[in-house]
Amino acid sequence: MTIDNITHAKEKKSRKSKEVKESSPLLPQKHEGDAGFDEFNGASFSGAVFNLSTTIVGAGIMALPATMKVLGLFLGIAMIIIMAFLTDASIEYLIRFSRAAKSTSYGAVMGDAFGKTGKILLQVCILVNNIGVLIVYMIIIGDVLSGTTEDGVHHNGVLEGWFGVHWCSGRFFVLLVTTLGIFAPLACLKRIDSLKFTSALSVALAVVFLVVTVGITLYKIIDGTVLMPRLLPDVYNASSFLELFTVVPVLVTAYICHYNVHTIDNELEDSTQIKAVVRASLTLCSSVYVLTSIFGFLLFGDATLDDVLANFDADLGIPFGSVLNDIVRVSYAAHLMLVFPIVFYPLRLNLDGLVFPSARPLEQHNLRFASISTGLLVVIFLGANFIPSIWDAFQFTGATAAVCIGFIFPAAVTLRDRYGIATRKDKILSTFMIILAVFSNVVAVYSDAYALLKKNASLRA
Repeated sequence: MTIDNITHAKEKKSRKSKEVKESSPLLPQKHEGDAGFDEFNGASFSGAVFNLSTTIVGAGIMALPATMKVLGLFLGIAMIIIMAFLTDASIEYLIRFSRAAKSTSYGAVMGDAFGKTGKILLQVCILVNNIGVLIVYMIIIGDVLSGTTEDGVHHNGVLEGWFGVHWCSGRFFVLLVTTLGIFAPLACLKRIDSLKFTSALSVALAVVFLVVTVGITLYKIIDGTVLMPRLLPDVYNASSFLELFTVVPVLVTAYICHYNVHTIDNELEDSTQIKAVVRASLTLCSSVYVLTSIFGFLLFGDATLDDVLANFDADLGIPFGSVLNDIVRVSYAAHLMLVFPIVFYPLRLNLDGLVFPSARPLEQHNLRFASISTGLLVVIFLGANFIPSIWDAFQFTGATAAVCIGFIFPAAVTLRDRYGIATRKDKILSTFMIILAVFSNVVAVYSDAYALLKKNASLRA
């Protein structure tokens, strides 16, 4: 994908005046004669924070309370904070080497460090991760609104509870309306900054979920029905020790946002603010994660499920419990609907860069833009309707790809250090990132594979 160098005399701090290398792919830049971008003077700090925060806070928030079951409350909270610092470090490495190489995309940084192979490997990982994530989002939305059946037991969705079981409350129709009415219009936006208002609403909905959870927990604490949670992990043999590492991919996935950092950076009015944007977003999301983990685990204890949202399907034993259950589930489903376009944006750009590496920028070619967007939406829609066991596949593909995007690739770029700007501390931390990511991912994949084989064996018996 070729990108022209553009200089406008009136643009002072705008990111659009920055020189762009021809090898830099996947960038929504303004070109001469592109009237549609003339009125855009750069994204604001708050808009950038909301967009990056929305990228971070997705489905991962629902898995965090379950990590407290494995790690205990003290170690679990500590790991959430540590992962925030490691994420900040990995993004700082990407930004630093981007500046050194004059690259304006993650793909360009990987291409500069490892050539075409590195760039393609990153794009493939983003495709695997983001398609898996978006299918899971759509499955969750379908489960929440239309219900799901597990082990022969049907759990009613919100719409089924309100209106009964009809064709119009069924999964296929609900997801079709959601795709055509929400996902498709938002997917038509060509700049990520255009999503800043939906991103702000998405963050607000995540806070609504948190506030309701905190309120329910405090009520039950006062009522005396909350038990003392486990504070430390229960380690009694080698197997239980290795199980501690299975939560690392979950924590990494909860913070994955690296594929959108450069896009947000490119659109910023003042590009020097990107580090502050990253740290503000990580602080906001870490606070939400810590509070959700604490109060979610306090509320459900050892009964906390892998997806804590499923715990809100039962009677909470409090006044207006069913109403609060619906508020939690609907707010979370709406949150995922608004997260969807933020994750879809880099997916479309990376697919275009992989398939059409030498073509005009995607936002300037309407037919290609519409074709790729439509094709991806169809694939995700079909996957959500006909591959309900995507959770098993997501554990092997999405989590693994996320670990590569979030830790392994930034650390590898730092260790490669083409420009001699990495310190000894940077290289030690990068080595630690790679070792932790690889080891924990191997343990997690082995654990999931073993559990799956054991489950299949018991079913056959």
